[in-house]
Amino acid sequence: MMSGSTVRKNTDSDAFLPTKFGDFRIRSFVDPVLKKEHALLYIGEPNLSNPLVRVHSECLTGDAFGSLRCDCGAQLEEAMREIQGRGNGAILYLRQEGRGIGLFAKIQAYNLQDSGSDTLDANLELGYSGDQRTYDFAAKMLLSIGMNEIDLLTNNPDKCQQLTNNGISINSRVPIIVGTCEYNRSYLMTKASRMGHIISV
Repeated sequence: MMSGSTVRKNTDSDAFLPTKFGDFRIRSFVDPVLKKEHALLYIGEPNLSNPLVRVHSECLTGDAFGSLRCDCGAQLEEAMREIQGRGNGAILYLRQEGRGIGLFAKIQAYNLQDSGSDTLDANLELGYSGDQRTYDFAAKMLLSIGMNEIDLLTNNPDKCQQLTNNGISINSRVPIIVGTCEYNRSYLMTKASRMGHIISV
């Protein structure tokens, strides 16, 4: 508990984070509108040219438990490796589980997928849109550390467009196709054929 009326600035929520992929800095953010906490891992100097950036939505099953139903965990690890290799960049870890529908609904969607629905139809059957994620606050996170011109690690053109609409200049889109296997092939094909992702499966 902080005493009195002391309120720590965002820059106070910034610390050294050694990982198995190399050393990062980590900074936490709170979205004042949605009240969600997000994290930003970064290395290098923001004013250097061509920082490599991954905007990654939380996936408990893939990131923490190593699920093979998606490619999320593999993408996160590959992004950490590639950014360390570049020596300049950031990972934005956004609390947007299940394309923005939350963990409980995501597992409900898994249940529908077990019965034959694809990932898009499962969300629609539950009354959600196919992808409810937004990236306006992600843009603010990047701008706060001076990363306004980036190379973006993504297969999702909508992510590029939303960041561009919120003041981020994307010099190039860098594909990130990793972790494909028999369990997530249908998931990836749905993203490519029905959701506009640029993936060759």
